[in-house]
Amino acid sequence: MNQTNPKKLRAELKNYLDLAAKEPIRIQRRVGSSFILLAESRFQEMQEEIMSLQRRLLGASEALSGKSTEYKPGDRSRLKRLGQKS
Repeated sequence: MNQTNPKKLRAELKNYLDLAAKEPIRIQRRVGSSFILLAESRFQEMQEEIMSLQRRLLGASEALSGKSTEYKPGDRSRLKRLGQKS
């Protein structure tokens, strides 16, 4: 990951935006706070991965707590709600 500061980022914004399309860039302020600049497509991928992991965790937690129901092959009762109109 490349690293820069706000002053250098402003001076070379186009170059850093081009670079951020390939890899994240860490922007470090003097006061210690830092930020990450990355391509929107990579951000979206990360968001989707987080959602997927959250769904898996929720499913695993429901299975462990006994709140889930067993799926039986050929059981179409779960699909009834999809055919309903609002």
